[in-house]
Amino acid sequence: MASLASRSLLRSSIRARYSYTCPHCRHYASPSTPPAPPLLLRIRADLKTAMQQKDKTRLAVVRALLADVMNAAKTSSPIQTDMQLLSLLRKRVAAAQTAKAEFAGAGRQDLVEQEEQQAKVLQEYAGGVETLGADSVRDAVQRVVEEGKAALEAGAKAANMGDVLKKLLGVGGSLEGKNVERSEVARIVKQMMGQTP
Repeated sequence: MASLASRSLLRSSIRARYSYTCPHCRHYASPSTPPAPPLLLRIRADLKTAMQQKDKTRLAVVRALLADVMNAAKTSSPIQTDMQLLSLLRKRVAAAQTAKAEFAGAGRQDLVEQEEQQAKVLQEYAGGVETLGADSVRDAVQRVVEEGKAALEAGAKAANMGDVLKKLLGVGGSLEGKNVERSEVARIVKQMMGQTP
């Protein structure tokens, strides 16, 4: 009986000693998903902190945000940047303001205060995202619009708003990859294009 166990142990040690994997056959794993945005990492860390400090308001907000991020991950447009997360935060702040107004109309002061506290936490997170200033965006838009004017004088077709946005936000654009709200860029482009003939 003991010899049977010792033989099987001996065989397994021999196999382990002589197992060899060709270096060309080895496969190394690489992360297929991009790294999480810094604000999302902060929110995940705050979940643990809020649990330890028993901060119910912050804990409720953080859990709701993480649930929204998880739900978005299952769609075709997951949250991968701070700007997408900022958009989500602004939607949640707007929803909190709407709920606050409804609770005030119903005379529920306790729920009004709760929504105010949640809105403060959401605005604190939204304030943590640094975006490009309106002046920098305006300068970039002005340069692209002037390039379009010069091309128009050279005989090219007139650039429309979509072309300008593509030059700004597309691959190789001056605002590509920068923390800037697309709606703000579109508003400035529309304003500048309205000034051009």
